[in-house]
Amino acid sequence: MEALNPSITLKPSLPRTSFLKSHLLNSTFKPTFSPHNSQFFKRTPLSFSVTCTLKTPQENKNSKSKNISKKIILSEGAPPPLEEKGGGATGGDKAPAKSGSGVMGSMKRLPRKVLSVLSYLPLAIGEMFVIAGLMALGTFIDQGEAPDHYFDKYPESNPILGIFTWRWVLALGFDHMYSSPIFLATLALLAASLMACTYTTQIPLVKVARRWSFLQSSEAIQKQEFSESLPRAAVQDLGVILMGAGYEVFVKGPSLYAFRGLAGRFAPIGVHLAMLLIMVGGTLSATGSFKGAVTVPQGLNFVVGDVLGPSGFLSTPTDAFDTEVHVNKFYMTYFDSGEVSQFYTDLSLMDLDGKEVLRKTISVNNPLRYGGITIYQTDWSISALQVIKDNEGPFNLAVAPLQINGDKKLYGTFLPVGDVDAPNVKGISMLLRDLQSIVLYDQEGKFVGVRRPSSKLPIEIDGSKITIVDAIGSSGLALKTDPGVPVVYAGFGALMLTTCISFLSHSQIWALQDGTAVVVGGKTNRAKGEFPEEMNRLLDRVPELIDSSLSKQSDSTSG
Repeated sequence: MEALNPSITLKPSLPRTSFLKSHLLNSTFKPTFSPHNSQFFKRTPLSFSVTCTLKTPQENKNSKSKNISKKIILSEGAPPPLEEKGGGATGGDKAPAKSGSGVMGSMKRLPRKVLSVLSYLPLAIGEMFVIAGLMALGTFIDQGEAPDHYFDKYPESNPILGIFTWRWVLALGFDHMYSSPIFLATLALLAASLMACTYTTQIPLVKVARRWSFLQSSEAIQKQEFSESLPRAAVQDLGVILMGAGYEVFVKGPSLYAFRGLAGRFAPIGVHLAMLLIMVGGTLSATGSFKGAVTVPQGLNFVVGDVLGPSGFLSTPTDAFDTEVHVNKFYMTYFDSGEVSQFYTDLSLMDLDGKEVLRKTISVNNPLRYGGITIYQTDWSISALQVIKDNEGPFNLAVAPLQINGDKKLYGTFLPVGDVDAPNVKGISMLLRDLQSIVLYDQEGKFVGVRRPSSKLPIEIDGSKITIVDAIGSSGLALKTDPGVPVVYAGFGALMLTTCISFLSHSQIWALQDGTAVVVGGKTNRAKGEFPEEMNRLLDRVPELIDSSLSKQSDSTSG
């Protein structure tokens, strides 16, 4: 292309194809130039706006027209990055490769053999099976118990499968499986495999998919997965049809390139990154969290830091560990049958100065969150009974849990009667399953009656008048800090999104104007069965050029 001269009239050098003369495609070219200093004399790509009015023979018969206004990129120079195949000259010099940094830079410095081993698919599948097996073993073995628990459950006198004893559990760290060295090492190996696969396979595929390529020979186009020849057609008409179907279309002279669904090529990289996020979050949860549990009677306090214990070497306490928690009230609701329906705890959080910073009533599945600490309602108990004896008191009687068969709870207490220093002390026994009713027995163990704490009705037992004032409950609370939770949630969200995107097909179409015919070819990475059907539907919509326009096109081409 000659250097442009401001004093002469510009004549864009474009191949003369049938669409310029055909009455089926009315085109208006509006070249725009902005000369600035010496850049005006450089070889500059030209952009044109093409407005097309497309009429098929059937539409002419029905006297119906459909205007399609699209923008096709026509360029004298190849759009960067550009790779031409099938005999065309390559366009543009290649930019020098930049040295990588960060994770990808580290991957570049690894030997190619190490990368090929890490990216080996059967190895990654084996790593996932090992992780799944360790997780299953972690659900089978009780986690976080004292060594005595494993001594009793896995004794050397009766090993499981003849070999598995408590020594295996403690030596391999299976008592804290998810922070054990073998589990973390397997996670790290899987992460390395994912990064190696991303670097050696997925990123090169994306780079190839992003290249705009024009095939300059009919033979190269016919070698594609799908190929067809339109005997009387114009490549620009095909471009308009493809744009209407959602394709990005590029035309250079007689050549056309179109693609759709490029995001589907990026999705596998997103899936790998999401899996890495999940593993990082799981590692943070296993090695950087705090956990603890406490049962607190109504009206008492505890300090958060006194309850929480570290779970791994990354656990770091925060200022919120100095917070004091006060149990204002504990109460329960019941079903009509008398069974416990829900239990609630009214909590107040105090800072170091004793000022209340937060107050909330929690229940099961409705925790309290403050300063990265979560307090869950997990259990309940009964700590004491308040009674009045012969108008004296009230006295607080400690309540103890009793061992019974099944999962029902039963609590009991004892009110001495007579000489408390006698060898055989006798008294009144009281049993209760919850906070709503107390069963009373005399000194001989005979049933006397049932009283509700809210009734305040006295009962006569062995010459003593007993009044139940209140049943004081205890709230079972579980506390934890888990810095990995938001990372895991973000990873799972990204995994779901990128998995859906990965189902998008990346389809590529090439076309070449060969005289009055258009040779079309294409390929896709997914939905290979549906792709030919879609192509046939699109090609059926390409209008056929009539003889008069063909002769005019030949005249203009020869002229």
